[in-house]
Amino acid sequence: MKTILPLSRNLAAQRYASLSRRHFIRGLGACLALPTFESLRPFSALVAEAGTTTRLAASPTGAPLRMAFVYFPNGAIQSNWWPNGDGKDFELSRTLQPLENVKHRLQICSGLDQVNATPGPDGAGDHARASGTFLTGVRVKKTAGADIHAGISIDQVAAGQIGHLSRFPSLELTCDAVRKSGNCDSGYSCAYQYNLAWRSPTQPVAPEPNPRLLFERLFGAGSPGERSESLLRRRQQQRSILDFVLDDARSLQRQLTLRDRQKLDEYLGSVREIEKRIEQSEQFGAAPDPTVETPAGIPPSFAEYIQIMYDMMILAFQTDSTRIATFLLANEGSNRAFPEIGIAEGHHYLTHHRNKQEMMDKVAEIDLWYIQQFAKFLEKMEQTKDVDGHSLLHNSMIVYGSGNADGNRHTHVNLPVILAGGGGGALTPGRYAKFGSVPMSNMLLSLIDRLGVTGIERHGDSTGRLAGI
Repeated sequence: MKTILPLSRNLAAQRYASLSRRHFIRGLGACLALPTFESLRPFSALVAEAGTTTRLAASPTGAPLRMAFVYFPNGAIQSNWWPNGDGKDFELSRTLQPLENVKHRLQICSGLDQVNATPGPDGAGDHARASGTFLTGVRVKKTAGADIHAGISIDQVAAGQIGHLSRFPSLELTCDAVRKSGNCDSGYSCAYQYNLAWRSPTQPVAPEPNPRLLFERLFGAGSPGERSESLLRRRQQQRSILDFVLDDARSLQRQLTLRDRQKLDEYLGSVREIEKRIEQSEQFGAAPDPTVETPAGIPPSFAEYIQIMYDMMILAFQTDSTRIATFLLANEGSNRAFPEIGIAEGHHYLTHHRNKQEMMDKVAEIDLWYIQQFAKFLEKMEQTKDVDGHSLLHNSMIVYGSGNADGNRHTHVNLPVILAGGGGGALTPGRYAKFGSVPMSNMLLSLIDRLGVTGIERHGDSTGRLAGI
């Protein structure tokens, strides 16, 4: 029988917990990207063992719990997507076949809707609405100007409460361009199609498209062994720049009109947010220094590009640099061609197939190609052991999906969505889950509940929690 120590006797446990990974690494005199060791677990895990039930972004074992969202564009060929069978007795469809090795870690979720992406009174612009609504659940404002308006995305809702637990509150990745302005879809701003994460209704969080810059942001520039010092220098430079900007802004403020002062205050809010992030990252001491070479940049092969960004996400989770991530594989409406699988036409063009079998077959091949890349990522997550002996995938919640269902008709109900991972034991994977017709926002709320996020009664168009995931 396990002996439970009262919290009053946890002083020794706290001292033991202070031997954190950062202290251990410092003692080595070098910084290596080590996984979290069971013997060096944070105090939150020890408190959990002592009987405290409140855990934030942690599994019952005390291992970090992660959440990520991966978005693919233009919907999917429905007949090739949905499995045969029901519950745990199901067979993966042709499109989903590459996931067979991690089938026991999946929930194929049907019946999830984003009705705020439908045209309603706004007319054309389904691609912008599809991605703009995916994690916010709200109807985005139809504008191509500076007055964009969406909602706070669920990843940023979670980051607001658990972001302090890691060096980066969240990470945003993309294998596409970065755009926050311009007219991209029938009078909708490009901001809606090129950004999944929204810090506020008017402020998208731009994703990083360059794996080299992402790696250096996480771990510093240079070769292994040099990165910690490089990262420290960069933080000092950032602080100097921020100090200059704030001093300059204070002197400028006296000369501005009321409206301009309001604009300046909004800008300064963003500057202070950067300052806060620097301070937060400094609290964690020296950054991990992976014993791998820094990526050269964006590879010419799209498959390589996607895989290296998936690897960046795994590395960030493995080193506990963040517990929240979003990954936009390509912007909604992407017209990328796929010559690597013999498809010369653009993806978006092909989705308007008008039920022509040859075009539908090509779209199905693109759907399959994206799933093949996702399967490689999940298999790596499954093969990577976490602090508690489980896999990273077991201690994660990974949503893969699109805000378009049928790309030909631009439908936004019964979205193609996969929930991968075990949520540290809080999810019940290995099944085909049919939810009827409910807001996807219900599932998003249920996921952040499992992270320990509290006080969020509604999100977007939610009508409650999604039971049974």
